[in-house]
Amino acid sequence: MPSLVTSTVPVGSLAAGPQPALTAGSGVLLRPWSLGDAQAVMDAYQDEAIQRWHVQRADSLTETREWIAGWQGGWAAETGAHWAVVEAESGILLGRAALKHLKFADGTADVAYWTVPAARGKSVCPRAVDAMASWAFEAAGFHRLDLEHAVGNTASCRVAEKTGFAVEGVRRSAWLQADGRHDVHAHARLRS
Repeated sequence: MPSLVTSTVPVGSLAAGPQPALTAGSGVLLRPWSLGDAQAVMDAYQDEAIQRWHVQRADSLTETREWIAGWQGGWAAETGAHWAVVEAESGILLGRAALKHLKFADGTADVAYWTVPAARGKSVCPRAVDAMASWAFEAAGFHRLDLEHAVGNTASCRVAEKTGFAVEGVRRSAWLQADGRHDVHAHARLRS
């Protein structure tokens, strides 16, 4: 069925080129994932906070390599843009930043992120999310980015606030976590 509106983000525009690396300042770099990151991802998913808020754990290197392959494939399929957040000089993994559920027609995507325990409290995540959002608006042409987190995840709320994602409301009992249902804060940032 033909659409009556022009796509906000041209289909094929991401897959037409390689996924870029993004600088986030203060020695933080967002780069495409490598299968060589599997051990660091597995180590990150041993953290209780990552398990709690992302409702996953990693049980093997094979499993984390499959995740990474999926993250890599999201670029070519134009379904997601996933970056490893690393120390620029050493390449040590600090976290993950991603745009998921890309909708080119209306120019929207969902933001996801985590940081390893050693990187928390150092503004790594806000810098990474801000760099990714700036790229999404300025280079890729997205119009709106949505960011949701469990109400109890106050650290994630601080990231949203520091990076200009305005609170739009609460979705009641929206997520099922290991400890039961959680209300969710809905935030968004617009290109304008």
